[in-house]
Amino acid sequence: MPTLPVRGTELHYERAGSGEPLLLIQGMSGTHVSWGEPFKGALEESFDVVAFDNRGIGLSARISEPFTIAEMAADTAELMERLEIESAHVVGISMGGMIAQELALAHSDRLRSLTLGCTYCGGEGSRLMPRENAEKLAGAMASGDREKALRAGYEVNLSPAFRADEDAYAAFHEMATRVPAAKQVIELQLQAIFGHDTSGRLGEIATPTLIIHGTVDGVLPFSNGEQIAALMPDARFEVLEDVGHMFWWEQPQRSAELICEHALATGPA
Repeated sequence: MPTLPVRGTELHYERAGSGEPLLLIQGMSGTHVSWGEPFKGALEESFDVVAFDNRGIGLSARISEPFTIAEMAADTAELMERLEIESAHVVGISMGGMIAQELALAHSDRLRSLTLGCTYCGGEGSRLMPRENAEKLAGAMASGDREKALRAGYEVNLSPAFRADEDAYAAFHEMATRVPAAKQVIELQLQAIFGHDTSGRLGEIATPTLIIHGTVDGVLPFSNGEQIAALMPDARFEVLEDVGHMFWWEQPQRSAELICEHALATGPA
């Protein structure tokens, strides 16, 4: 279980593959296992892939103090230094996409390319989880029934079309239970998300950017992707029809192909 000291804590990471460095930044409650082997394995065929657990989550050291999205971006930059990665292709999804936005703004020289998946920039016009889904998830978590909470998370994160195959739940359940996420840290992550707003600064990002968003995202609605694309007119916006929040889980091969194509098109730093 490799870990590195980073800004007063320790972050767990995994590194595999070969090629140019590619850094994966997970979302709220997500860990290094949340990428799934089909998606991460496809990326490892073309890149030196680093997947890590954000502060306090997964196998990283436990914490109890609040933090911001910008502070997690600073964690990411220092992790890159510790790993002796001068620059990398950066992929951030959901909360990880928020971290990637701040990373691109503060350390543009460290990014070869940027992919923002199913994420949110804050500010006027942005939308967090729809009320109905938020109540479903909160109620399931408050019940104290882990299986009920996992099922609610599954229903909110994946599209109806994907969930039509009941066998698909087994892989999600195994992923979600292999490295449990501490409820206290998830609450701290949620506080950080509430304070996130890069809407007035996204136009400053010059890094070649790919935006990916599913049209039936039940966590961060599709309109967030449209808003980010409008604020970053030079970015490529890839729309995944009838796909939910965890697009890389629903369509691992297609998602990896999009990211590989985008990253390789930028060329080495």
